[in-house]
Amino acid sequence: MAAQVPHILVVGGGYVGMYTAYGLRKAARRGRIRVTVVDPRSVMTYQPFLPEAAAGSVEPRHVVVPLRKTLKGCRVVTGRVTGIDHANKVAKVMPEEGPDYELAYDQVVVALGSIARTLPIPGLAEEATGFKNVEEAIALRNKVLDRLDVASSQPDPVLRKSALTFVFVGGGYAGVEAFAELEDMARYATRYYDNIQPEDMRWVLVEATNRILPEVGPELGQYTVEQLRKRDMDIKLETRLESCEKGRVVLSDGEEFDADTIVWTAGVKANPALASTGFPLDEKGRVKCLPNLRIEGVDDAWSAGDNAAVPDLTSETGAYCAPNAQHAVRQAHRLAASILRVVDGEAPQDYKHKYVGSVASLGLHKGVAQLYGVKVKGWPAWFLHRTYHVSRVPTFNRKARVILDWTLALFFRREVTSLGSLQTPNDEFRRATGS
Repeated sequence: MAAQVPHILVVGGGYVGMYTAYGLRKAARRGRIRVTVVDPRSVMTYQPFLPEAAAGSVEPRHVVVPLRKTLKGCRVVTGRVTGIDHANKVAKVMPEEGPDYELAYDQVVVALGSIARTLPIPGLAEEATGFKNVEEAIALRNKVLDRLDVASSQPDPVLRKSALTFVFVGGGYAGVEAFAELEDMARYATRYYDNIQPEDMRWVLVEATNRILPEVGPELGQYTVEQLRKRDMDIKLETRLESCEKGRVVLSDGEEFDADTIVWTAGVKANPALASTGFPLDEKGRVKCLPNLRIEGVDDAWSAGDNAAVPDLTSETGAYCAPNAQHAVRQAHRLAASILRVVDGEAPQDYKHKYVGSVASLGLHKGVAQLYGVKVKGWPAWFLHRTYHVSRVPTFNRKARVILDWTLALFFRREVTSLGSLQTPNDEFRRATGS
């Protein structure tokens, strides 16, 4: 009787899940293993390009990777894993429609990633939007351009001021890049409005600590603050959002004002669904892992990325790998190789990677970067940002499409058309029916 082909279950289709399955796909196509990826979304979002997608520099479809097209040889299930019984090696799957069912496996990869870390701030859930997936990026772009249309058509100075006020909460990568890219886009768009000038807009960045972009170091963080302030952008350090009910923004420094657009980018936390897996978690809710990416104290179970506490072997202080794309992608490659080694009866290898540095875009032709201790500013940093991230986007297809978007932008002006009505396609029909 032929030996059973090992079944690898990958829980999550983000960075770690997609890249791990991508590394296993050839073995799956050759029949060495079976691979199943379970995720509520049928695409993986390359998040570093979300700010450029929101600003119109990259086509939104080009920053997402379709799982079924990319992971040929693997089975992709659109649904959620709601529980894992690792003792019996069975996962409970809740599909998009229909009843739940159980899925047996031989090895499991926990790659649930992270979600937005929110606080119980009055009005936050009702008034703010996040910035973690392509839908939010498109909606935010439409919202900003729509507010320019509203302000241009609105004679009431109070309503007009509220429409032209944009608040971003959080001074990390996601917040600063989205803040800078969208301001750059809106500033460009004002040339098409005869009654809106760039100085009519107010862009406010609220950060609870005393610095932004901590990943690039204090010097470049301060440089970024100075550059943004030169663009008349309001950077509020050591300030917290206290309330935003009905669009009325209340800050801890005592200032109050109305804003139609509020964006929450104040960090992430490990996916709370990890609590239903039964695997050991640390105080931050992350899965405890060994340096070889195996889950601590458990056989045939692996994890990596944002939802995993992986020891940083390059650190002498016992630190853990930072929750960023640089580690997630490399961990996934190591994870795929280790799984194949175990299938072949060999021992897995430890993950070890010294942090290269960080790059950030601050709008078209503007950026900051710190690579191997070297600080870079302005256009060179912006170029490094694009070069690094296009090299990280999975598949040649996506790389080519992103580069083509950038190339076309050299010859044609930026698109500043709002398609916000696409989010409410039935409104016109309802009006026609008298609803």
